[in-house]
Amino acid sequence: MADSIDLVFPDDSVHSFPPGVTGLEVAESIGSRLAKAAVVVKVDGRQYDLNRPIESGGKFEVVTAESDEGRFVIRHSAAHVLAQAVLDAFPGAQFAIGPPITDGFYYDFDIGRPFTPEDIEMLDSEMDRIIAEDQPFEREVIEREQGLEMFADQRFKTEIITDGEASQGVGDGIITVYRNHDFVDLCRGPHVRSTGFLKAVKLLRSAGAYWRGDEHRPQLQRIYGTAWENPKELAAYLERLEEAERRDHRKLGQALDLFSFPAELGAGLAIWHPKGALVRKLIEDYSRDTHLAHDYDIVATPHVAKANLWETSGHLDFYADGMYPPMELDNGQDYYAKPMNCPFHILVYQSSARSYRELPMRLYELGTVYRYERSGVLHGLMRIRGFTQDDSHIFCTEEQLADELQNLLDFTLMVLRDFGFTEFEADLSTRPEKAIGDPELWDRATDALRASLEVAGLPYEVAEGEGAFYGPKIDVHLRDAIGRRWQLSTIQVDFAQPINFELEYNSSGNQRERPVMIHRALMGSIERFVGILVEHYVGAFPGWLAPIEAAVLPVADRHNDYARDVAARLGEAGLRAEVDDHDDTLGEKVRRAVTGKTPAVLVVGDDDVAGGTVGLRLRDDDGEQRGVGLDDAVARLVELCAPPR
Repeated sequence: MADSIDLVFPDDSVHSFPPGVTGLEVAESIGSRLAKAAVVVKVDGRQYDLNRPIESGGKFEVVTAESDEGRFVIRHSAAHVLAQAVLDAFPGAQFAIGPPITDGFYYDFDIGRPFTPEDIEMLDSEMDRIIAEDQPFEREVIEREQGLEMFADQRFKTEIITDGEASQGVGDGIITVYRNHDFVDLCRGPHVRSTGFLKAVKLLRSAGAYWRGDEHRPQLQRIYGTAWENPKELAAYLERLEEAERRDHRKLGQALDLFSFPAELGAGLAIWHPKGALVRKLIEDYSRDTHLAHDYDIVATPHVAKANLWETSGHLDFYADGMYPPMELDNGQDYYAKPMNCPFHILVYQSSARSYRELPMRLYELGTVYRYERSGVLHGLMRIRGFTQDDSHIFCTEEQLADELQNLLDFTLMVLRDFGFTEFEADLSTRPEKAIGDPELWDRATDALRASLEVAGLPYEVAEGEGAFYGPKIDVHLRDAIGRRWQLSTIQVDFAQPINFELEYNSSGNQRERPVMIHRALMGSIERFVGILVEHYVGAFPGWLAPIEAAVLPVADRHNDYARDVAARLGEAGLRAEVDDHDDTLGEKVRRAVTGKTPAVLVVGDDDVAGGTVGLRLRDDDGEQRGVGLDDAVARLVELCAPPR
């Protein structure tokens, strides 16, 4: 054993400590305030519980409660307290897994029935009791057979041990468990030093969830909760939840008569009502026009294809679980609904011999795809089984790749800004364990993507092993009006599919060369993009996207003809206007226009008929302006509702 452990502090100074020193002791040597705020420590990136002896020297860091990493540990620890509370309250309960997630945690249980709201309230109180007891978290390393004996009456834990899941603390014949008092759970850790460190925990709701996400396995009951470093942050988060609930696109979609999800249609499928379909058309028209203006060629492809296409592309090997079952036609020939558009665009490229003079070839399609998403993950328009992508595939030479990627990022950010988004960041996803293609080509593709991000100045994180099976990718994320992070645009470099399909072009030296393929979905899907826009704007779309830009409200029936003349004048100026000539009071008509999020309301009465004027109320302004000349009102609304550029 070494005589001392050398640790490099953040200021690059080196400090020596005796063997067996704990992270908490090292943190206290730096300062008592830092030690009090510490959640865990890291040495060369490896996390340690505060009371665990540090095993080797290296770069030393203290993870505090207010950091994302610290919150992750807090939520992980809160999930254990939840499991302890459930097992105390429901003898014989089976518990499965309970990971931290974005802004919170969950744990899956089987108690023989769903949890009730009263159960959640009781468990919240039980967790408060456990936290108040300040029970220490104690780490133990045991043998596999000990673990099987320890969890002999817990079938899900036994399965985890049998399968050797490293993420649950199982591996190499040993198991890591954590205790607090009589409760023990499988876990690789780390955790906070004791339950009393958890200052702000709240259970939120329960829902059904299949074990391992497999609908053929038992359905468990999942309890969701949230945990923060202090009550102030918890209160702020609960306020954000309330605001998110107010913005829920499913509720607003129904209230604004945009879309619906009839049970008769099937899970994960939407129908678009006239107003919603108009919003969708406006987005699709913008997409087509913008792509045409940036040297893309529009193509159109069918919704199904024979099995051999998906075999060549690799989808049947790597993506079969996400595809709908085959349809057997043509004397036993299997056809599949397409989960992606890329093989079809490859067929367009293959339709004739290609020269380097034709590259880059940029193909674009609003292509509808079908993916079998598990019922438990479906969520309105955000996670759906049938959706339309603004899908592009670019075929270029390897020498053109860097410029194409840079242009793609610039194009992507331009489009997203046109829809009102301003904050962006990215993930760079690298080669997964199951992948096709030469690893050297993967490295070259990854380097090209990284370089484009750095040139664009877009902040990014590396998501190791999260690439598609055929190539690395960039995922562009945006922040909405209340700060939520949405993954949206995807750019993927693919050396593999050109090999699978033997794509070639004739080079300037009259040699047959292999093109590089870039996959790109900018809005992700039109459906999900609409859902994000609805929540970002709380249904109050910018004028150019509003299904009705102006509502003309006659005060009485005798003003209907003039109201129609006003609407016609607005229509001539390219504005979408409708007359509300229902037999209601003016107040009811105004209420209907306001709750419908109409950008402009024009009221017409006797004086307006006589003077050729309107009363003008704009959605984002206070009050109403009376006696506005019709030409002036039209000009103002044309400016208000002008599309980008």
